[in-house]
Amino acid sequence: MKPVCAGCHEDMRLPFEFRMAFQPIVDLNAQQVWGYEALVRGINGESAFSILSQVNDDIRYRFDQASRVMAIETAGPLFAGRDLRLSINFMPNAVYEPSACIQKSLAAAKRAQFPHSNLMFEFTENERMTDPAHVQRIVDAYRKFGFWTALDDFGAGYAGLGLLARLQPDLIKIDMELLRDAHLSRARQAIIAGIVGIARTLDIEVLAEGVEKEQELAVLRAAGISLFQGYYFAKPALMALPIVSTMSGTIPIHIAV
Repeated sequence: MKPVCAGCHEDMRLPFEFRMAFQPIVDLNAQQVWGYEALVRGINGESAFSILSQVNDDIRYRFDQASRVMAIETAGPLFAGRDLRLSINFMPNAVYEPSACIQKSLAAAKRAQFPHSNLMFEFTENERMTDPAHVQRIVDAYRKFGFWTALDDFGAGYAGLGLLARLQPDLIKIDMELLRDAHLSRARQAIIAGIVGIARTLDIEVLAEGVEKEQELAVLRAAGISLFQGYYFAKPALMALPIVSTMSGTIPIHIAV
């Protein structure tokens, strides 16, 4: 018998429509696309805020479930069986019972022929962890299913060292504000180097998000980071995979999708 929870019987229909955009995550060491993050957008490409601002406590669970399913079902034919990871934001405060609330995602993954090891769930940006023990249960459950887990916006808001020590996800995404103009700040460079060192000790992957400048990229590469995401490589594309192609000084990059 499949596990059940208090909210899993809810109708997934929402009072608004939305779509998914996809932004690539590139691995510069391998010179290839590592995966894509699914980002919520309006039906005409409106910002994530235009959608998330409509999400309240009454529909939080339904939206979280619907966005996961849409991300997986949309990415399925776009990925076309290639070995790419799909990163999905989720709301820990919308998960009642981890093993039960993941059932719709598991069904979508089966339909889309997604191996569990290619799905990565990110803790939603700056969402306060009202019950860290519950979040720990989610991470533990997802690990058993074979999913990746990621701590988003590390170094900002609620995503700090204490949460990292407790959860030890598979990957951390360094907050873009910490990375911005890092080439101009010794303090930022020292902090980034420290984060990379901690992650390496804990066997956690590091991803630099929000990269926009060649100078930022050079500093981050020197710090030992290989996974990147940001406008420097490609902007998100609505219901499609954007082309990733750029030239960075002495580092030629042409990454086919």
